[in-house]
Amino acid sequence: MNTLIVIVVALVFLSFFYQLGLTRSKSIQSASGRRLHSRPGHYGMMVVLWCLIPAVVVYVAWMIVEPMIATSIVNSFIPPDVAADSGEVIRSTQRIESLVSGFGVAGEVQPYERAAAEQLSTFNTIARLALVVMVAAAGVAGALFARSRISPTMRARNEVEGFIKIVLIACSVIAILTTVGIVLSMLGEALRFFTYINPIDFFFGTTWNPRFSTTGSSNQGEFGLLPLLWGTIMITVIAMLVAVPIGLMSAVYLSEYAGPKLRFFAKPILEVLAGIPTIVYGFFALVAVGPFFSGIGEMIGFDIQATSAVTAGVVMGIMIIPFVSSLSDDIISQVPKAMHDGSLGLGATKSETIRKVILPAALPGIVGAFLLAVSRAIGETMIVVLAAGNSPVLTANPFDAVSTVTVTIVNQLTGDVDFASPQSLVAFALGLTLFVITLGLNVVALHIVRKYREQYE
Repeated sequence: MNTLIVIVVALVFLSFFYQLGLTRSKSIQSASGRRLHSRPGHYGMMVVLWCLIPAVVVYVAWMIVEPMIATSIVNSFIPPDVAADSGEVIRSTQRIESLVSGFGVAGEVQPYERAAAEQLSTFNTIARLALVVMVAAAGVAGALFARSRISPTMRARNEVEGFIKIVLIACSVIAILTTVGIVLSMLGEALRFFTYINPIDFFFGTTWNPRFSTTGSSNQGEFGLLPLLWGTIMITVIAMLVAVPIGLMSAVYLSEYAGPKLRFFAKPILEVLAGIPTIVYGFFALVAVGPFFSGIGEMIGFDIQATSAVTAGVVMGIMIIPFVSSLSDDIISQVPKAMHDGSLGLGATKSETIRKVILPAALPGIVGAFLLAVSRAIGETMIVVLAAGNSPVLTANPFDAVSTVTVTIVNQLTGDVDFASPQSLVAFALGLTLFVITLGLNVVALHIVRKYREQYE
């Protein structure tokens, strides 16, 4: 059955059970003349939950049990001589599943394979019907049980809010465990990398030249992090030099000088920049900004490469402007109006009020916005791939091609690579380094925000 049809049918049934609980609570209130503990909607929602939860539990349990039964059915048809070889068992099982799915198999179909496929097909048909019946029975039984519990003293609101609380806790736990899982997976692979390469050579090496050799080979190349780290820092600094002044000035203008009509149109238009895919920025840098800088270099007799750190940094700065301007504008707008009016009342001009009252008061939030923008710049990949030149060299010239940590991670994990070799494992060490850097920036941002927030509250 089509998934969309199943969803529509389920929603229709849940709506029906909601109305069932709703009308039941209203009828009890009218008959008894007593006020119910919760609102009628809570009783309707409680019936829905008592319908939904048993049905989901039955469905999940069946999804766990069904493959076991199907496997036992297939194994019961496999002859002893085939069962003695585990590889043949896997191959026969795949052929039987292909027969059941209707895709067919190569070669002659053995009698036991055909018999097993027929039996498995029959089981699948019965299993689907049984699943529908069991899920429906569990849902209806749960809903009827919940309906029978409705009474003037029944605390439906508490049950519904308790369920919502459990869902929120589960979502939080999933988010935390996902983060922990990502960090642990990177940490484990990074430690494997450091069994091949000395950490001192990695963190303080000045040459990045990994050679894609086989595992255990002595010719593994050089894995110096500093050229990549320096390229990342250089592009990030250039991006922030572009984004911070323009973004901050835009925020000041929008919040303090622009009229309501202009602000209504200007701010959304500015924020459109944040919605443009980064690959578009990369093409923009490749076909417009890079040749523009190169042309300027030719005019003044200076060698500027079309793909360089400055090209990537400028375009990345343009991309980050909405982060800085929008966040700063929101923060400046939240400065208490009493401080603004008090400064004007004491005779200060508007520019003096902005420089000496508004911006200092909004400083923690603005600094936090800057650091978040820095984190965004450090993690950017696509613009750097197309515009920075991908040259992992240690250079102080921003007009030369460079490479960054994120681009190198992509390069090391792209193509036919051996994931047990240091040439691939280094990507996890680079990712872990990048994670530590961005985590440190976010910690600093939170510290600044909390420290100065206490001062101005």
